[in-house]
Formats: sequence, structure tokens, C-alpha cells
Amino acid sequence: MAKKATTIYSCTKCGAQFPKWIGRCSGCGAWGTITEEISGTDDRKIKPVKVDKNLLVDFKNSQITDFARLETKINEFDRVLGGGIVVGSLILLGGAPGIGKSTLVLQICHNLKTPTLYVSGEESASQIKMRIDRLNLDFSNLKFLGENNIEKIASFIIEEKPGLVIIDSIQTLYSQELPSEAGSINQVRICTVKLLEIAKRYNISIIIIGHVTKDGLVAGPKSLEHLVDAVLYLESTATDNFRLLRSAKNRFGSTSEIGIFNMTGTGLAEVINPSELFLPQNQEPNSGSVITCVMEGSRPFLLETQALVTKTLFGYPQRRASGFDSNRLQMLIAVLVKRVQIPLLNQDIHLNVTGGLKIDETGADLAVCAAIISSFKDKIIQADTILLGEVGLGGEIRPVYQIEKRIEEAQKLKFKNIICPVIKTEKKGLIMVKNLEEAIKKLF
Repeated sequence: MAKKATTIYSCTKCGAQFPKWIGRCSGCGAWGTITEEISGTDDRKIKPVKVDKNLLVDFKNSQITDFARLETKINEFDRVLGGGIVVGSLILLGGAPGIGKSTLVLQICHNLKTPTLYVSGEESASQIKMRIDRLNLDFSNLKFLGENNIEKIASFIIEEKPGLVIIDSIQTLYSQELPSEAGSINQVRICTVKLLEIAKRYNISIIIIGHVTKDGLVAGPKSLEHLVDAVLYLESTATDNFRLLRSAKNRFGSTSEIGIFNMTGTGLAEVINPSELFLPQNQEPNSGSVITCVMEGSRPFLLETQALVTKTLFGYPQRRASGFDSNRLQMLIAVLVKRVQIPLLNQDIHLNVTGGLKIDETGADLAVCAAIISSFKDKIIQADTILLGEVGLGGEIRPVYQIEKRIEEAQKLKFKNIICPVIKTEKKGLIMVKNLEEAIKKLF
């Protein structure tokens, strides 16, 4: 039985649906974007059609083949993608405006030496040429197309068949099939679907750039993550010169890797030893400062945790954390009060992770507790001391994953006192502790 036809009204800009026509969309606030649509007129019964059984794949007879990759020779970028750009993949590179996305893709084009088509709806050829000259890059393999129409862009890509296509940016493209303006959700989706079809059919790698605001709600990247093969985000740290490249989705590799770059006058430079980046340089030691090691993917990072403990003057004590989970900080404070009898119930506690990194693991628990105690007692912990381990509710110190790599990184950077949980290892010079009480005795 055929379903009765119903009329709905939807916004061509944000896609919101309404039961009746209104002048202004309550979802995005745009005027005059509500259009009428008819739905429910199709017969819901499944009609049999002819199928080709040869299209079915039997995994018993299929062979696993490695994906062909384009190595950009930018080690930080290749690491995040799992070894380079997979041929025929569609990659979304997001980030706030002016953070360095266009600079990064131009450096990729320079290193690949493969025919590349750069499509821009924001800048002219002279502006791109000016940036290339400033970065001192080779553009002999680069062709530029200043166009916003996705149908024309698709025709150029099919005709040229380049090895790599750069779309800067996806919010400026539009399709003639939709009446909405460029940058709307529907326009961004249909343009991305057309680019995805070209990438898979003609085996062409495509990188599309998308702008993201602070809340990430701009039409584009957040609505495209399910369409593309990989989603990369370029972020800034607390120090404006450094950029972090993170992977939110990767069909061909891990999503836990991170790349670090330094923004210079000649482009993005790779940070060879990131641990030295987040460690204090030429500073006088202060109470409440402790060094620890966290893992970002397969890479260990040494960083500094800072705590400031002051007496509460009015009301309830404050617990503030930057770069660390506030709920976990509350738990660690409760452990210190209960298991070690540190009187913190009338103390304000502020915790900071230097360098702009966010700690999403438990390996820094012991360092956070030590930093709080150091600030409370106003006693300095030696600069050549590093603390590793997870703190349980009973005050016990537990091992963390890949602790061997963390210890190796600490020893490579000449840390003499490595306080860690009890583990089975052949490494020498470690100070192993079972609980917080033992750790406090070793430190103070």
C-alpha cells in the first residue's frame, strides 16, 4: 500500500525541517530559505531487480594488498596519516582561518613532485604565487584553477588527471543542482560527494580544506567526517608559533598519532624532538613544578605540570585545571586527603599543563599529586626528577601502558631520578614505589 504524500518545509541552508512554512529558519536564523518538499509518495514494498552475483566478494578467496601511498617527506604529516597519502583517498584538513592549512598543503605539493591541481575559490593565482615565492617553493608541477563551480572543477580534474588535487576551501564551492548558496550544509555535502566519486573512480588523491570556528559548528567539517577517508585538524598551542596536527578519523591508519610543527617565516618546520619543546628552558625551579611523560600515539612527550595551592579566603575551595580532567583532579585531591592526610579541604588548587597539550590518560596522576604536595609544602622537587604512574583510590601506584618507552625517553634526556611503579624491567637507576606514602618519602 502506497504511503500518503505529506508536505514538509526544509531550510536550504542548514537542513532543518518544519511542519509549516515560516519566513525565518529557527535553526540558523536565515530569512527566505524555507522551501516546500513532498515526501512519502513512493511505494514502500521492495521490488526485486536483477543482480550480478559476481559482485559478491568471498573473503576466503580475496588477497590482502597494501595501499599505495604518496610519501610527502614531511615526517610529522606522514606519521599522522599512517605512512603517507593513500592513492585515491579523500582527506579533510580542518582548522581555524589563518592557522597554516594552505601553507601546509603547498609544502606537500612541493615535496611530492607529482602533477598537482590547486583549486581555490578564495584566492587568485597572483596571491598563491606570492605565497609560493615567500615560502621559496618549487611550483613547476603545480597548476592553478580559480573556480567555485563543482561541475566545472570535476571536468578539469577528469581531463587533467593529476596525482593530487587541493580544494581550498570546500565552503566556497557550489553545485548548480541546488539553489542554496555556497557554504550551506547541502552544498558542502553534494560537492564533497562529487569529489569522493572522482577520487575513487579515477584513483586521484584529494585534500579538501575546511574552516572551523572555535565551537566547530560551521557548515562543513563536522558534517563531512562520515564521507571522507581521513579527517585531520590543525590546532594552535598556547605558544602561537607551534601547531599540532591531529587525526580525528583515519581509515588507513591510527587516530592516536600527533604531529608538531613550528610556524616560521618560511613555512611550517617539523619539531624533531618535541619533548624538549614542552620542558622548562633556563628557568629557576619553583615549588609545584613536576616533570612527567605522556603518550600521544606511539610517541612519548615529556612535559611540565604546575600546581598552585593557596588558602581559601571565602566560600568553597576552588579546583581549576587547564589541560587536565577536572573530575580526575577532584579524585586525586580526595585520595591525598584520605590516604596521605594532606589537609587540602580549605585550599584552592590550580593545575596547569604547560605547552597547550591536554592529558587524556592516567600516566600523569603521580606527577599531579606530587605537584600539589610540592606547592602545599612549598618545597622544590629537583629538576632532574620525573614521575610516572597511575594513582588508585587506595593510594597505590599502578603501572601505565608503554612505560618502557617513557623511561627510555626520560633517560635519553638525562633524567637521573625516575620515580615509577613497581614493574619487571632490566633498566637500572629506577626508583620504584608502591604507594603515595613511599613516593612522598623519596621526594621530600
